Amino acid sequence: MMKNKTYLVTGAAGFIGAAIAERLIKGGHFVVTIDNLSTGFTSNIPKGVVFIEGDCQDKKTINKLTKYKFDAIFHVAGQSSGEISFDNPVYDLQTNAQSTLLLLELALKTNCFKFIYASTMSIYGDQKNMPVSEKVVLSPKSFYGVGKIASEYYMRIYQEYGINSTALRLFNVYGPGQNLQNLKQGMVSIFIAQAIKSRNVHVKGSKLRFRDFVFIDDVVNAFFLAAERKDFAFKALNISTGVKTSIEHLMLIIKKYLPFEFNIRYDGSTPGDQFGITGDKFEAKKELDWQPKIDLVNGIEKTCNWALNK
Repeated sequence: MMKNKTYLVTGAAGFIGAAIAERLIKGGHFVVTIDNLSTGFTSNIPKGVVFIEGDCQDKKTINKLTKYKFDAIFHVAGQSSGEISFDNPVYDLQTNAQSTLLLLELALKTNCFKFIYASTMSIYGDQKNMPVSEKVVLSPKSFYGVGKIASEYYMRIYQEYGINSTALRLFNVYGPGQNLQNLKQGMVSIFIAQAIKSRNVHVKGSKLRFRDFVFIDDVVNAFFLAAERKDFAFKALNISTGVKTSIEHLMLIIKKYLPFEFNIRYDGSTPGDQFGITGDKFEAKKELDWQPKIDLVNGIEKTCNWALNK
């Protein structure tokens, strides 16, 4: 990326948004963010970022952005828990789908032709064949997944107007900077936070469930590569490792890097939870020349070290 460009990063008070904004600032760029601080913290917003407090689904907030000429919009903000989406489905739709529509309108109005969106593996639901490719029939089990699919379809339509859009279907993102106070979002951070705070971890569901864990630095790389895409066709790409990790195995790795013993209890369930999923990363490699560089053991070690020093 050339220096001195102007970017909008929604949700820079949150985990992924803050990491993207920080790298842009370090690269010498001008960054604006919108965040309603529902799950993020002002302390997460990197120094130098112009902060507008408000909702991305609010037209009045979006109108404050019309004075800027953005080189790209990174839309990361939004309610991002499948479990929480069952508490208030209408809010989930507004924060995920309506916000995307308003930001696409802004992109069109201000001649910003690059739009990169944080989509999710939740849109796949339960699939028979693993790793899941982008070509399968989508079958979301949560309101959250439905809102993300709607956003992708809005992006397809705006593609016809010349907005070069990329939807990054993020699998389980983890790493330093995750919100350790939010126990309904982020599997790795939930387990580490419980272990540190009470020496007891409650896992909702079977230890045989499995996920595809992607380290935050690799995810940020994907956003940057997507912003540099020359192809103007809409693309939805898995940002995944293709590695299947059971919850039981994840807990063993976490135990290795926390300097104390803790108890693990497996019971209950989470509404709309997928039993297991891994993603095929072939298309991301082909389209972005992206591939993950940090394996789970190294990533968990970095995350545990960070969490212990919080």
